[in-house]
Amino acid sequence: MDYVSALLPPVVMAVLFISVIRVIVKTQGGANKTKEDAVVDAALARAEGARPDSARSDA
Repeated sequence: MDYVSALLPPVVMAVLFISVIRVIVKTQGGANKTKEDAVVDAALARAEGARPDSARSDA
């Protein structure tokens, strides 16, 4: 029975890892992609707007 207790944690971790990867892959794109892209674009625009004028003239 020692082999069962030795193999159980890696098997559980592998199952959890695979399920996390599946969730990440399934949530890429789809209906929420446009909304997520808009949030990122707004955050980038806010970050660009917060820059000092001297930094903008360098670019």
